[in-house]
Amino acid sequence: MTEAPAPRTHAEANRLRKDIVLGEATDEARLIRFVAGPDGVVVPDLARKLPGRGVWVGADRDSITTAAKKGLFSRAAKTKLTAPPDLADQVEALLARRVLEGLGLARKAGGIISGFEKVVAALGTGKVAWLVEAADGAEDGRRKILSAARKAANQPRLLGAFNSDELGLALGGENVIHTALLAGRGTDRWTLDVERLSGFRPLLPPAWSANAREDD
Repeated sequence: MTEAPAPRTHAEANRLRKDIVLGEATDEARLIRFVAGPDGVVVPDLARKLPGRGVWVGADRDSITTAAKKGLFSRAAKTKLTAPPDLADQVEALLARRVLEGLGLARKAGGIISGFEKVVAALGTGKVAWLVEAADGAEDGRRKILSAARKAANQPRLLGAFNSDELGLALGGENVIHTALLAGRGTDRWTLDVERLSGFRPLLPPAWSANAREDD
């Protein structure tokens, strides 16, 4: 196995953590931190702020399931730990909540545009980093939005992992279907959470991939 390249700077080295499943140093942005709870149960620490020695696992369902089944949490912590059978589901739910909460924070900071016409206009500015489309939105409206996105100077990424009710709760509105997240402070961190979420659920409904390739 080829060894990972040595970190170039002290700051870069601080971002590397040992993935207990792979046994390799990995960028912590691609990992989930876990700690031991008071009762010896493994607890996800997505914010990386809980006290105690951290144990790091790849941000995907298979890695967490493997770590739990093979007792790798106990081995890494050098103490008996219990990994709940739904640990991967817990992580998925926490990541989904972080992503939705991040949208809410972006709205308060003025970084969210919602509504078909407003989103289309925003796409023309080239400042949209992400299109967030409700999974249960109408296909016709989504196709028109994606057509506008393909013509944008800076093509945004697309997220369709949440339905209109979930987006409405996060953004304080009703029937939220089309949303644009503008590039700006905090967008990169939010993107990392979305990428971690992709290890647990598809970011787009399967039917969308075929629609996205269709001609206008």
